[in-house]
Amino acid sequence: MEKLWTGRFHKQLDAAADDFNASIRVDKRMVRHDIEGSLAHAAMLAAKGIIPAADAEAILAGLGGILDDLASGALPIDLAAEDVHTFVETELTRRIGDAGKKLHTARSRNDQVALDIRLTLREDAAGLQNHIKTLIQALAQQAEEHANTITVGYTHLQRAQPITFGHHLLAYTMMLLRDGERLQDAAARMNISPLGSCALAGTTYDTDRLGVAGALHMQGVCLNSLDGVSDRDFCVELASTLAIIMMHLSRLCEEIILWCSWEFGFVELDDAYSTGSSIMPQKKNPDIAELIRGKTGRVYGDLLALLTLLKGLPLAYNKDMQEDKEAIFDAVDTVKACLGMAAPMVATMRVRPENMRKAAAGGFINATDCADYLAKKGLPFRSAYKATGEIVAYCIAQGKTLETMTLAEYQQFSALFEQDVYAAIELSNCVLRRNSLGGAAPEQVYMQLAYVKERIAAW
Repeated sequence: MEKLWTGRFHKQLDAAADDFNASIRVDKRMVRHDIEGSLAHAAMLAAKGIIPAADAEAILAGLGGILDDLASGALPIDLAAEDVHTFVETELTRRIGDAGKKLHTARSRNDQVALDIRLTLREDAAGLQNHIKTLIQALAQQAEEHANTITVGYTHLQRAQPITFGHHLLAYTMMLLRDGERLQDAAARMNISPLGSCALAGTTYDTDRLGVAGALHMQGVCLNSLDGVSDRDFCVELASTLAIIMMHLSRLCEEIILWCSWEFGFVELDDAYSTGSSIMPQKKNPDIAELIRGKTGRVYGDLLALLTLLKGLPLAYNKDMQEDKEAIFDAVDTVKACLGMAAPMVATMRVRPENMRKAAAGGFINATDCADYLAKKGLPFRSAYKATGEIVAYCIAQGKTLETMTLAEYQQFSALFEQDVYAAIELSNCVLRRNSLGGAAPEQVYMQLAYVKERIAAW
């Protein structure tokens, strides 16, 4: 296939160099958006009288036919093309003749590819938003079913205070809500058209850049042509958002992996999202969760690749920037796949409230409530804290729990203890009393659920 830049050269590019230089295997995924941009550009060229209306009509019809044939499978992508832009323009010219050669008037591949990747990632961001919404809904459903299920809240992976499992799961919905907001913000900033920046300095033609941007449902144009062709901030920003999403998914999966272990036994994953061992018949492995956790490093790598790619580039366009698509598309595809697995895995996992309650009964996770009990009786909290610590040490030495201590034993540590201490340290009551805004009490869990549902309904 003839190159778009052949006029200056007297010999063909070396075959190995040609393959090394080509990007069609990666940027072919932008073909629909490349044609979308070309349709808007061709219509503008005709409207401004830059090309004859008849040529524009032929271009629009030809591009429409290519789009239809690509969708039906009648037209395969020619992998011998240097890039997606070459493929489309060559195919157009083959179909409609010399009129197809006028399409590239008043633009460059530099601003063309900058537009294509923005349009592609804008669509990807919307798709990722829907995947996040599905995962939030799965978490919220489990949280609603377990708004009253007592479990253990941890710090330092040590049993700390009693909470509900619903409250724990809703912490992840809050993270994912922020992820959705970051996706929206990133999509808004990328939704600016660079088309018309041309190679780097703009064009001598009287073009309508704002009209083209409006036709593509973009919110404005890049106001500096150098920036228009060399900016890839939007790729880095999206990759950063994707890395944060993966960090949140990895944390969730790490907890699921722990909860599935015999040591915890808090949940059991559905067979559809677990695997077995080739040698140990008793094993049920949380491989899907482990893979999501593992793929987090891959997305981090994509972000670092983009940052490293761009850090030393002078203005304006450099061929190095061809590498941006492989990194950002890989990050998009990886996150999409992970979200697609996480949602049904969460939705179908079986929760074991009895094991959670049993774990909550140990570890003195109601010790803070014991200290609060004394503080509410008038003892300064720090003194109440010390007395409770001494009680815990006594219980460990005597093989007791706060619940099995006698009132007489309690009163050895403070005369303020009365019979009502047992109600104060009962686990369900401990959770019910944590009714501060955002707390673990079931009432607060239901309030958080309402908030989450309202937020995602607006997406």
